[in-house]
Amino acid sequence: MDYKLNYKNCCDAFDLIPVLDDDSVSATIFDPQYRGIMEKLDYGNEGARQSGRAQLEQMSEEVIEDLIGLISLKLKPSGYLFLWIDKFILCEASHKHWFRNLSKTMNLVDMITWNKESFGMGYRTRKTSEYLLIYQKSPKMIKSWTNKSIRDVWSEKIEHPRMGHPHKKPIGLIKTLIDSVTEEQDLILDPCAGSFSVLDVCKDTNRKFIGCDINPEFCG
Repeated sequence: MDYKLNYKNCCDAFDLIPVLDDDSVSATIFDPQYRGIMEKLDYGNEGARQSGRAQLEQMSEEVIEDLIGLISLKLKPSGYLFLWIDKFILCEASHKHWFRNLSKTMNLVDMITWNKESFGMGYRTRKTSEYLLIYQKSPKMIKSWTNKSIRDVWSEKIEHPRMGHPHKKPIGLIKTLIDSVTEEQDLILDPCAGSFSVLDVCKDTNRKFIGCDINPEFCG
């Protein structure tokens, strides 16, 4: 493998994912940068954080669909894909298109609402939440979670520094989910790692991390 485990690899996910063995990944955390969202957030008066998000390299629908197809090959049977979306994708059901060729492979089994406990931008309402779609590779196993007390609304505030990745996710929720659906030394994939918070979680929980980001500012 040309890419390191437990390391901030700086590369394209399309280069990293194919080198992994099929059926080798226990869970994937995927936070795609989606052009439609960025355009909807172009209000003309964004603060520094929103401007930072808009400058991130964006993915087309086709790129996201292709990445999910690759991820599905690498997941173990009954492995999990945790897919971050926001309300625009949820309401427009764009995510269904991303799985159009995987109806027999990837099963939407649950969703968690992340209450960010902070106010964001919005058209008519201020954004306070993001959504985590939970897909499981066939065969579905209803009782595969070791922690059955996880609520479907998770409250966790993130302090956003002036410097650093502008699209951080709740590390407490990620840690709880990884603990619940994987075991020690399992392989966890993060193809758009951003701040590499999933790497930190893997170190804390004795999991193996493989992930990357295309932006050199956040790698190395």
